[in-house]
Amino acid sequence: MNGIYRKCVGIVVYKENKVLLCERRDLPGAWQFPQGGIEAGEELIEAARRELREETSIVSVEPIQTIATPLRYTFPPEIQKGGKWKYDGQDMQWVLFRFTGKENEINLQTEEPEFDRYAWEDIDEAAQKIVEFKKNVYLEVAKKFRPVIGG
Repeated sequence: MNGIYRKCVGIVVYKENKVLLCERRDLPGAWQFPQGGIEAGEELIEAARRELREETSIVSVEPIQTIATPLRYTFPPEIQKGGKWKYDGQDMQWVLFRFTGKENEINLQTEEPEFDRYAWEDIDEAAQKIVEFKKNVYLEVAKKFRPVIGG
């Protein structure tokens, strides 16, 4: 499909062989990694740090690896036509961060909360909890980052 795809960053945060997975506030039961748009002129790591801070309050991270070649998913028709999105899907670059802070740094009650709760999961289990239209991207991310995360 030749549509309009939003350039964005997906963020995988790990500690002790587990990754941070967050449940969306607007869709109970829908889990994902933090993610968001890359603003004009913004570098990948810079965008990842900003989005991570905005969504989880986390700032204590060390960049470990990236997937700079975008991985694409297309929104299902009900999302495309819902009016909320002017995009057909997302082209996602990914950043893997090692969490260096303490658990109490994580605060989902941000200025514009997107998530209600979070969990630390095995990366393969996390990829299985993702909505179907994003699953192939998450499986690819898990495959690329698993050797670094371990578990």
